[in-house]
Amino acid sequence: MRTVDIRVPATSANLGPGFDALGLALSLHDEVEATLTGERVHVTVEGEGAGEVDLGERHLVVKAMRAAFDRIGVPQPEGIRLRCRNRIPHARGLGSSAAAVCAGILAARALAESELTDDDVLALATEMEGHPDNVAPCLAGGLTVAWSDHTGAPHMVKLAPDQRIRPVVVIPSTRLSTEAARGLLPKDVPHKDASFNAGRAALLIAALTQRPERGLLLAATEDRLHQHYRAPAMRESASLVERLRAVGVPAVVSGAGPTVLAFSTSDTQDLIAPEVGNDWHIQLMDVDPVGANVQFPETR
Repeated sequence: MRTVDIRVPATSANLGPGFDALGLALSLHDEVEATLTGERVHVTVEGEGAGEVDLGERHLVVKAMRAAFDRIGVPQPEGIRLRCRNRIPHARGLGSSAAAVCAGILAARALAESELTDDDVLALATEMEGHPDNVAPCLAGGLTVAWSDHTGAPHMVKLAPDQRIRPVVVIPSTRLSTEAARGLLPKDVPHKDASFNAGRAALLIAALTQRPERGLLLAATEDRLHQHYRAPAMRESASLVERLRAVGVPAVVSGAGPTVLAFSTSDTQDLIAPEVGNDWHIQLMDVDPVGANVQFPETR
């Protein structure tokens, strides 16, 4: 009945022009305590998702653990006991499902004392999530660039954002599923829009890691590939992004939305709150430089 504790961060993907590629780990975390037992699956949830998520085999952390045990090649345990303390809002574009998937895979790897590599963990997490833009920063922390090679295998590079970068998340009470948001995207986009985003994504890497200046960040977070296509599903978020950008705040939709992510600089800190209504929750974040953390209680 060995227990492992997993701590996983919220993440923001896309960051404007980096569709399905860029991701940032944030200082908001879910914590999972996982124990293998000889009984049934038993899950308790505190915080976000309490009273909503499945407490049995269909719980996402349990599903991820089961998938990892299969990938490792060890017998499935008869019982799993989970205690989840959730702080990442669900269906808001902050990587809650990626955090659950990563937590489950890492818990299984630790409890099985497996030699499953970090690349294997990334591959399985991507397989379960469908794309690596959230799982990469969740696992590695910091700013990540993720891609898939010609075989479909995912890869990532971790970068260190400039310490002056302060993300601000503006979270609405409404929700939006990733599937619904992705369903609004066209199959093809104009070549000029793809070219535009390629340049802005490259500029964004430079701005986030070397020159986090208001003007550069504002230009670097422009997007033509996904946000305006998704706007009909989150009109209030799209409107807030427009208002913030109009007063000079680098703002984007976080992931698939509807949360809005803004980059707070010394000359924009006082510009955000006046544009946000009472139905939103504003939270100043740090960038999580570490990502997922695994500990055995007896070794703390």
